[in-house]
Amino acid sequence: MREMIYGRNPVYETLRARRRQFFGLQIAEGIQEKGHLAEIFQMARERNLPVQNVPRARLDRITSNHQGVALETSGYPYQAVEDMLDLAGERDEKPFLLLLDSLQDPQNFGTLLRTAEAAGLHGVVIPLARSAEVTPAVVSASSGASEHLLIAQANLAQVIDSLKQKDIWVVGLEGGEIARPIDEAPLDGRLALVVGGEAEGMRALIRQKCDYLAKLPMRGQVDSLNAAVAGSIAIYLALGRRLHRSS
Repeated sequence: MREMIYGRNPVYETLRARRRQFFGLQIAEGIQEKGHLAEIFQMARERNLPVQNVPRARLDRITSNHQGVALETSGYPYQAVEDMLDLAGERDEKPFLLLLDSLQDPQNFGTLLRTAEAAGLHGVVIPLARSAEVTPAVVSASSGASEHLLIAQANLAQVIDSLKQKDIWVVGLEGGEIARPIDEAPLDGRLALVVGGEAEGMRALIRQKCDYLAKLPMRGQVDSLNAAVAGSIAIYLALGRRLHRSS
């Protein structure tokens, strides 16, 4: 299946990652070749990629957020959870995975992928159904970070069972009364962090399978944060704990 990746950062990162097949680059007529666009042209030349100057209106039919560039590629190359654990081993690091349960908003998904990549996570796992997938909109929302991440589609309950057998702690981010403070959670070891969907959080089965349910401190008038914000905070709390322990 072919799709169109759009926007300068997403196109740049997709070309740089070299994980997809590339079929052609479309550039809006009259656009100036500078910044990332100049680097995009350079990579296109290095890969003998066909470059086509097109009316801006043609790109507008794809999206209004194209920034004058679109790249025709193969679909997203999902990986296996074992590849993530192998990556942790190659880096000589304790596994650090993100599991997303029923997250459906592409912007939230893309934000969490960008955070996960920036924090150096070894991979992200999403359900086989009822979840956002890595679409061009998600690539755009992640500013291309998705292209440098290992992402798997799998049965989350089965993945959790498998990770537990490998002595990986599964910590679910939860706002309910049964959750304990996140600063008491085991975040500095072999870790899989679970973030639930926007509306109802984690499904009951996934919640039950977590080793630890953690909540963020809330001191203001609002009683919750959106999934992308809460998940990003939790990722960096875990990263800080891990860096402190290794120093």
